[in-house]
Amino acid sequence: MDVIVRRLQDSDLEEADKILRLSFGTFFGLADPMTCFGDADYVKTRFHADPDLTVAAEVDGRLVGFNFIANWGSVGFFGPLCIHPEFWNKGIANKLLSPTMDLFAKLNIRQAGLFTFANSTKHVHLYQKYGFWPRFLSAIMSKNIKDVHETKEKAENDNTEEKHFTKRFSEISKDKQVSVLEDCLHLTNNIYEGLDLRKEIRAIHNQKLGDTIVLYDNMHRDQKAFGLALCHYGAGTEAGSDVCYIKFGAVLPSENTKGKFVELLSAVKQLASENNISKITAGVNLERHNAAKTMLNDGFKTDLQGVSMYKPNEQGYNLPNAYVIDDMR
Repeated sequence: MDVIVRRLQDSDLEEADKILRLSFGTFFGLADPMTCFGDADYVKTRFHADPDLTVAAEVDGRLVGFNFIANWGSVGFFGPLCIHPEFWNKGIANKLLSPTMDLFAKLNIRQAGLFTFANSTKHVHLYQKYGFWPRFLSAIMSKNIKDVHETKEKAENDNTEEKHFTKRFSEISKDKQVSVLEDCLHLTNNIYEGLDLRKEIRAIHNQKLGDTIVLYDNMHRDQKAFGLALCHYGAGTEAGSDVCYIKFGAVLPSENTKGKFVELLSAVKQLASENNISKITAGVNLERHNAAKTMLNDGFKTDLQGVSMYKPNEQGYNLPNAYVIDDMR
């Protein structure tokens, strides 16, 4: 079998979306695999974020698999890695993973990661061959907002008492966006050296996938950002209809990190409420157990668990007191 490895092209996207749904839907055992993920989109969103960070495999002119690479500065991850079920167990994944590792090296990624199925020894073994090691579980959580009006009122009352203020990237003028992005970089760099979400924030903004929340402290003249949340919401995003998905969220370590994390979750609830969304989803590595406990206490429930694998086998920012949301799916 002659496999050609290349970059994914815009003309591939419709077929890539079909392969994504068919492969995962088949793995999950759905009666109709093509219904997998509903109206959420994991192909166009990630392709348009950076078309150069893609790998595709074709056989006889037919697209049979692909992979996406996310570049978060010193941190990177890949996925979803998808193979058409007709080509499972034929070595296509290895054809995609080798150039993926080359891209990580080219980007000078300090810590690479992925999310996979904890109960699949096949997947875990495959990624171990490339130097990834399974660490803690990652919990994919959700919370239903039962009464939108009550949530709005509570958030408004809370805002009258707090000493912080919220910015939304969509509401910031173009001439000020660069400085806000620098504030976000300062925040993430203090969580893990080189961690940079600016490309992800721009992708959300430019593709109109949702919004990014940035929390500032009113008490200081230099007004450094202490919290941010990158959110997708609605059909055609990685969230899907009636869902707000926190792709990344974090607050800086401080004397009241837990309280500020709760404030960040409240700001996301406010965003969801204003857009008439009733469900929030977010992932958290359970090695960050204080963040996970806080989310559970805030009403989140675990819907799915997978395992996070890292190269090299190090904690990175997966620390007990790190209040960080992500799941590397």
